[in-house]
Amino acid sequence: MYGLAKAWLFRKDAEQAHDITLNLLKRYAHTPLAMFWRQKVAAKPTKVMGIEFPNPVGLAAGLDKNAECIDAFSQMGFGFIEVGTVTPRPQDGNPKPRLFRLPEKHAIINRMGFNNQGVDYLVEQVKQAQFSGVLGINIGKNKDTPEEQAVDDYVFCMRKVYAFASYITVNISSPNTPGLRSFQHGEALDKLLSTLKKEQAALTTKHGRYVPLAVKIAPDLSDRELQAMATALMKHQLDAVIATNTTLSREAVAGLPYANEAGGLSGAVLFDASTVIVRKLSGLLNGAMPIIAVGGVDSYSAAKAKMAAGASLVQLYSGFIYHGPKLIPDIVNRL
Repeated sequence: MYGLAKAWLFRKDAEQAHDITLNLLKRYAHTPLAMFWRQKVAAKPTKVMGIEFPNPVGLAAGLDKNAECIDAFSQMGFGFIEVGTVTPRPQDGNPKPRLFRLPEKHAIINRMGFNNQGVDYLVEQVKQAQFSGVLGINIGKNKDTPEEQAVDDYVFCMRKVYAFASYITVNISSPNTPGLRSFQHGEALDKLLSTLKKEQAALTTKHGRYVPLAVKIAPDLSDRELQAMATALMKHQLDAVIATNTTLSREAVAGLPYANEAGGLSGAVLFDASTVIVRKLSGLLNGAMPIIAVGGVDSYSAAKAKMAAGASLVQLYSGFIYHGPKLIPDIVNRL
């Protein structure tokens, strides 16, 4: 069925197709029509960050920004679901068009810009969901928040989502919010991580439960920058790192339609660069914290390679768009 749906959806503008799909999933998750995506996936439990995951294949952030389709995605067999990125206030994101397919390479370019309905809306959607599995909530800053006040945005979101998240991801690596990637370096990174770990401790006391904190990083870090990142993550005792976000490089898609569009590139073409980061990071961290790998996971062999490089869990996004829900059991059942 997904082959037919994909053929129809791929004739439409990429963002329009995305919106149509999410609307259908939200509307029909609790009707007999859910049979079209509901599937059984083998139990492959794994414990990461102190959390028991039913299986190690999750949905990456960015697809369900407002947490409107949690139940539908859980019916597909994901071992965990990450929603967001969410910001304190609603924002429209960047001007359209801002999402482009490069089907020749099973790739996507996006410059969405954290378009979302705001953290209060997301929390209400999470409350309404019937999902009882592992839920990650990815947080960011509003575009118009000055860089010197950005930490406040992360703290605000963290306070709002803490009671509802299995883990929280700090997104400092999207290329589509001006200045965001500056928080991957130096004093800005140190201040952010220090502040969030203090807030995590306070919220643990307030809520009586510890919610792990992960950081999502870019694939475009140099070896020196990656070393500094690993040092900072260990210094502040983060609970996990997600590697990686989208890339600004266009080397792998040069000459293709849309290749020169601004934004982050994801999909199969990101696999090698992202896996290199996972492997190097694994060596630098030396077991200090788990790595969640995302970037070009579109098959069992790709997922296996990520784990061989040092990842404990993997996430799907572009591979899921190109291959559909069957990709989940294709990976999980063979692990």
